Amino acid sequence: GDYLVTIEEKSKATFLRAYMNWRCMSAGSSRVCVRMVGHKMEESYGETLKEQMSIVEMPLSDPPLCISCCPVNGDLLVGCKNKLVMFCLKYLVINQNLTVLDFERSLILHIDNLIPAEVAFCAGHIAITTELDVLILKLELVQQSADGTEQCAHGVSTLEKPVDGGPSTHTLQLELDEFIICQKPVELLGEESKLCEIPVTLESTELPTEDTKHFQVQYLLFRRFTPDQSPFGFCEETKLHSVQLLPVYQTAHEETGNKRELLSLFCFFSLPHVGYLYSVGKLVELISTYQYSEKSEQAVLTPQFLHVITSENLQCFTVRCSAAAARDEDPYIDTTVKACPPVALDVCTLRMQLFIGPRAICHFKNHIILLTKANTEDITERRKPTRRMLSRKADSIKSRTNSESEPGWNLYIINTVSTIQLYREMVDYSRTYENVKTESCIHLLSEAHLLVRAAIMDPSFLKSDEKEELLRAFRESCAALGDCYSRFDTKDYHLALPYYRMSGLSMTEVLKRLVSEGDEIQTYERGFIFYLTHSFNEDLNEELSKESANKVLQIFYLADPVQLPHILCSPCMRNVCPLTAVKYLQKIEKIMPSVVLTLTKAFMALKMGDLTMYEHEMNSYKETILACGFIGQPKLLRQHKKGIVTPTEFAVHLKEMQPGLLVAATVALHENSKIELEEADTFFKMLGSNGENTIPQLLVDFWEALLVVCSQEEILQELLLRVTSQYVWRISNKQLPETKPLKTTEDLINSCNHFGLIFPWVTSLMSGGSPSDRDYHEDISKLQSLLCSQSINIASALPILEPLTEAGNVGLTIHVLCSTRLGKYEEAIDQLLKRCPYAAVLYAQHELKDDNRAVWWNKLLPELCKRTRLAGNDCPILISSLKAETLSVVATELELRDFLSLLPEDGTAAFFLPHLLHCSQKKQLT
Repeated sequence: GDYLVTIEEKSKATFLRAYMNWRCMSAGSSRVCVRMVGHKMEESYGETLKEQMSIVEMPLSDPPLCISCCPVNGDLLVGCKNKLVMFCLKYLVINQNLTVLDFERSLILHIDNLIPAEVAFCAGHIAITTELDVLILKLELVQQSADGTEQCAHGVSTLEKPVDGGPSTHTLQLELDEFIICQKPVELLGEESKLCEIPVTLESTELPTEDTKHFQVQYLLFRRFTPDQSPFGFCEETKLHSVQLLPVYQTAHEETGNKRELLSLFCFFSLPHVGYLYSVGKLVELISTYQYSEKSEQAVLTPQFLHVITSENLQCFTVRCSAAAARDEDPYIDTTVKACPPVALDVCTLRMQLFIGPRAICHFKNHIILLTKANTEDITERRKPTRRMLSRKADSIKSRTNSESEPGWNLYIINTVSTIQLYREMVDYSRTYENVKTESCIHLLSEAHLLVRAAIMDPSFLKSDEKEELLRAFRESCAALGDCYSRFDTKDYHLALPYYRMSGLSMTEVLKRLVSEGDEIQTYERGFIFYLTHSFNEDLNEELSKESANKVLQIFYLADPVQLPHILCSPCMRNVCPLTAVKYLQKIEKIMPSVVLTLTKAFMALKMGDLTMYEHEMNSYKETILACGFIGQPKLLRQHKKGIVTPTEFAVHLKEMQPGLLVAATVALHENSKIELEEADTFFKMLGSNGENTIPQLLVDFWEALLVVCSQEEILQELLLRVTSQYVWRISNKQLPETKPLKTTEDLINSCNHFGLIFPWVTSLMSGGSPSDRDYHEDISKLQSLLCSQSINIASALPILEPLTEAGNVGLTIHVLCSTRLGKYEEAIDQLLKRCPYAAVLYAQHELKDDNRAVWWNKLLPELCKRTRLAGNDCPILISSLKAETLSVVATELELRDFLSLLPEDGTAAFFLPHLLHCSQKKQLT
């Protein structure tokens, strides 16, 4: 809201007034309208209100002592004796061309035994100070239940336990006038602040509607100070002043536009010689303490600075608001990707300016408004410290003078130095400490960085004329901090990495900043090596020149030789001289031999085209050890380009010469979480010559090998479905693999639990298959072996197996195996009797056991009898199946009466008689 609120005194009466549309006075209009707060205005006054200033009278039952306007929503808080009154800002629509401002008294906070000296109000947070006490509260919205009753207490009137801070207020009132008893200093944060013995009760004054808001009080902070002591008594005027709540908003982005979203909130208050800055947003904590060189009169906090006036100076200090707000905005800011100077960084005094008699100060945008009063008294006398003993009599005597008649008042408007200019000055000044005081240089650069960061977080940043210059300065400050943490031996050397990343500098640019040209040997600090190591271990799309890559070899050979094999495998080192690399590796191998180093030498030999050296290195270890060696450095086989996995020259060579080692190494990488299943698929597809849409045999070999060792059920089922799909595709499309599979069906059965022994009835069925099936025998047998195990989820596999259901004996075996796994034995028997009756009994002998034996007489026997009757003597297979095995099993399992009931009425007695005799003899024997 664009309004001005004042506390005015006239004829010993105090008034609270708000001035609306006050800019009309500066435009030359002298018309003034006076109205009461909440007064309903008629539409007929519309044009008049547009051209005149309005004075809104805001009557109160008690004289107002202090006021504060909320910078977020424009609401007003008024401090009176034992209470605070809140006015909500309202926008009254008179007509479509005119909207006027007004206030509505909405809430009263009753606070017993408290006379506020100053208040601050922002986004529902309230800070109150008395002479030596600070209390910060938060108004929280209370949810209402369905019946309209509030779920939480509306106010706080009782407290758990008072702070042990000395005698109570009542006791103090009984003390003698010549004495004062000081209570102990107390600091209570968060929930503990409830113990401050200051009860708060809320009284809503709004007319109740559906939209009426209900609040409860949350205590955030309570702090009590004691007067400063000296050998001569108490220092004069030890009182709190300049309480302020400062909001910081979310960093503005193009997509959010002008929308301001509150991010963090800070509270500042000050004693004459020390100031305190607290964060009171997500967490209540003390951020900074400010020590003044002399007694302060007033202070004002901004997101970038703290401005303090003393009796003779205007002082400026740095603040940590942007550092704290940056961590509120991004809790993961302190990582290898991003960084920000710490909140605990010591504050700096930027500059002091001499003024005569500063009395009041305020801040607006890039202006400091300063009110001064030149005293006529002798300067030397004024500078003499005056002391007195505190007493109630002395406090009760106050001299009053008419300030209007006093001469010497001056008003100054001071333009602050632009952020960019001050940033440049701080960076230039930091260079004086580059070779002398490491921490001082880092400190100054951190201050400059925070200065720019605060400007970028300002809501007006997007419209600022300095936008591009600020962004450039931010990147420059990050680069400068990266240089410091790289060059200096500090405990925070690891910060070189995130600051360089935030700077946007390429690795080549960083090398130019830190590495001198020529062959002279330098000393490289931990920060620089840390940055290089992490950069090379990541998949950057940057290739160093041959000269830079060779320089990196020298750096790591001198600073961290263990990392050299890993560095050489980075895509950034593609242009390195392999001969130079081998020379360095041979030197390191004499001291610290390893499998990774040997593999790296073999990789370099391939780049040189020296196959003799390559074979010598690869023969240094067994294949199993070599496969595990790739775990130590996966980039020997695969690298990332623009987020896509690509095989290296090493992998391409292994594919041709040692495919088994390549598959074993990839399996080892997967099992050690060095490569994901989808990445491995892409890797092998890119190794294949048939494009990314076809599945090469080497990928199937990888899946089969992974099935041997995989223990994760989810991945296991995925692998089973993948190999099943590939087997089915090859069989149905009559497609042979482009390379010989690494494992046969027998190898898989012997090494993998997920491939089962093929059932005899399946073998019998396949013996009568077509000659063309023999060309794809390996895929057919692997598929049947999978289905003969208990691992694969048949329900999930059915859609994949659908193309084979009509494919001769292969399809029949697949169909029957699926029916069996699903428990559909009768359906399986029907399929066999229909298409291959000679296998029905073999199937029954293998599958119809234990709980499933009843299928012999409930299904197989009646079906055989039925089909034999229809076929007669034309189907000897049915007759032999019935006579040879089925009747014997049924006669052995059933009672004579049950057996007789199953026999067909028109059957030949001689055919069934031997089995009837066997059944009856069995009964007699038992």
